[in-house]
Amino acid sequence: MKLENREGQRVPEVTFKTRKDGNWKDVTTADLFAGKKVAVFSLPGAFTPTCSSTHLPRYNDLAPVFKENGVDSIICLSVNDGFVMEAWGADQEAENIELIPDGNGEFSEGMGMLVDKSAIGFGKRSWRYSMIVNDGVIEKQFIEPDKPGDPFEVSDADTMLKFINSEAKVSDGATIFSKVGCPHCKAAKELLDAKGVKYTDIPGLKTYALKSMGGTGTFPLVFLDGKLVGGNTELAEALK
Repeated sequence: MKLENREGQRVPEVTFKTRKDGNWKDVTTADLFAGKKVAVFSLPGAFTPTCSSTHLPRYNDLAPVFKENGVDSIICLSVNDGFVMEAWGADQEAENIELIPDGNGEFSEGMGMLVDKSAIGFGKRSWRYSMIVNDGVIEKQFIEPDKPGDPFEVSDADTMLKFINSEAKVSDGATIFSKVGCPHCKAAKELLDAKGVKYTDIPGLKTYALKSMGGTGTFPLVFLDGKLVGGNTELAEALK
């Protein structure tokens, strides 16, 4: 699989079939990018674990900081239909993100990012990547490495913000995936409390979901500022 960096090129000309307030609305590439500085992140699918737990929420959380640093809008793109993207946006309460359905994969194919995920029943989907687009021209692109599975190493919101402004001020935050009655989860939360780190606790995820996010399948699984840390031991080391 060849994933080509397209910095310096224009984004593909596409008309997206979106859903807005229960109605169809055509949105063109020009509508999204002309005369604007836009942060884009593209992912394999709505409602999937990494996309729902970390990728989209972190961009949504940092949207005000992006705006302070000259970004006009943030777009999340996925090869899903308009109904799915509209429902996912409502479920995520992602009011700071414009969710764009690339239902036929035309934009993703034009970007050279349409990949075959038939092995897991997804058909053709977008590879995970992010980019900054200035007036329709790709200024910077972060493409996840060509590895098995669904790597999530460079297309995160924090990496993008650091590129835009390495000195941008971002408040600390954590997400902890826990299990009821887990002593290690309790210890991790106590450690975060002791350090004064705000966190979101998400209980009850299945083992396979933890593994899909890069964990070992054991609880807890902790992310700091959108970056995978690991379990309780790794968290203690990261907070030193």
